[in-house]
Amino acid sequence: MKLSLKSIQAKENWAGYHLPSYDPAKIAENTALCPQWMHFGSGNIFRIFPAVLCQRLIEQKKMDTGIVSCEGYDDEIITKCFRPYNNLTIAVTLNADGRLEKEVVGSMSESLTMLHDSERIAEVFKEPSLQMVSFTITEKGYSLRTGAGELAPAVAQDMAEGPENCRSFMAQLTAMCLGRRKACGKPLALVSMDNCSHNGEKLQAAVTEIAEMWLKNGKITQEDFDYLQRDIAFPWSMIDKITPRPHPMVEEQLIADGLEDISPFVTSKHTYTAPFVNAEKTQYLVIEDKFPNGRPPLEDVGVIITDRDTVNKVEKMKVCTCLNPLHTCLAVYGCLLGYTSIAEEMKDPQLKAFIDRMSHEEGMPFVVDPGVIDPARFLKEVLTERFPNPFMPDTPQRIATDTSQKLSIRYGETIKAYMASDSRRASELKLIPLVLAGWLRYLTGIDDQGEPFEVSPDPLYASMKEKLGDMKPGSCVDAERLRPILSDASIFGVNLYQCGLADKVIGYFEELMTGKSAVRRTLEKYV
Repeated sequence: MKLSLKSIQAKENWAGYHLPSYDPAKIAENTALCPQWMHFGSGNIFRIFPAVLCQRLIEQKKMDTGIVSCEGYDDEIITKCFRPYNNLTIAVTLNADGRLEKEVVGSMSESLTMLHDSERIAEVFKEPSLQMVSFTITEKGYSLRTGAGELAPAVAQDMAEGPENCRSFMAQLTAMCLGRRKACGKPLALVSMDNCSHNGEKLQAAVTEIAEMWLKNGKITQEDFDYLQRDIAFPWSMIDKITPRPHPMVEEQLIADGLEDISPFVTSKHTYTAPFVNAEKTQYLVIEDKFPNGRPPLEDVGVIITDRDTVNKVEKMKVCTCLNPLHTCLAVYGCLLGYTSIAEEMKDPQLKAFIDRMSHEEGMPFVVDPGVIDPARFLKEVLTERFPNPFMPDTPQRIATDTSQKLSIRYGETIKAYMASDSRRASELKLIPLVLAGWLRYLTGIDDQGEPFEVSPDPLYASMKEKLGDMKPGSCVDAERLRPILSDASIFGVNLYQCGLADKVIGYFEELMTGKSAVRRTLEKYV
């Protein structure tokens, strides 16, 4: 059988699957007439989290429209993963006991790409009924600049030429908001659901910078600019649901169920996708209640709707202490020790003890308690249920992507807390600097057995390699070559020399670099 609207009518063929209890075609008709929710970034986490939330609301008869799903970067997700399957997807939940919960999601009512359907997307933006546009486009999606800090050429051109015929996504988005002002003048919420700090602020900053340049260049009026500042809201959010790439284990199960044409593939833009998505059961979504044109009742399906300060505290708890620092530690050391599974790493005595001690002894003394989620309970869930789940095919290689962009928030904030403390000093930290030294060792691209491995994509990798020079395991460490790296506060959040951690990181790095099995020996010594 194939995944399609016609196929799911034969419910007897779909034993073991939760099917939509509504008519997706009827919901699509309603959505075309009165869209409420549009989403950009139609990748894996969107299809198994926000789209499922929408499905729940439809099934509870609290919504009668679906989501207009858009893609502004990789149109193959839409053309190869949505449209051939009537905009349906299979969401597979990976339980720790091995059970797979399988659900056909039908809440994605229309699928569009900026490349081919920009006029239709602009039309939806103009609808007075539209309440929210959400985003899962990764942190890089909000950047207007290249790795060198210069405006991307397309962005610079869009700023110079104005809202007509924009090429860059953020400029297109800003132009569509202005199109809404002219068409109906109604307010709108642009909701970043990306896993990055102050996500709404990043989105707002990009839109504002473009609009300011258009205003300066006489391309828009003061009234246009005021509308963007006054009537377009940018709620902050925190999202948490570990969503690995589509896994062959899940594919095999779906094929065994009789499904055809379901295999994962990689797009020409290197997106790993499939007509199905697999993820853990645990999920959190916390959103600032800032929706000037109304919103779906998301709190009825488990979303925590709160104020900005609480969202910020939840994000800090997760990103700075209770999950993300642990993930990065397992990522860099997992790659060095030859692991390809986070769950398998949790069976390693040193690695398990590493993240347990680091979180409890160094992170938790300064954890931010948001009030709506208990940090101790959250951390326990991560250490005892989420990371050890043997049926979660997540890899250290995936988590290691863009590590240079993550160190500042994941470790720098805790280091700053120690620096600001009257009773503690940053120099007393032992395990956080061991992670930072492990990252330097990881950048050599040589594992603990002396074999080369592929370093995950990272915008700073080339420059870091250049700064490390010819240092490799078994060779002498030139501490002075490390100075430009360790003093770079944009990487670590602080200058490691100024906070008293640089010498400790260098010392650890020297031990990690002494040759074959040095990584394991160092972990045994300090963990």
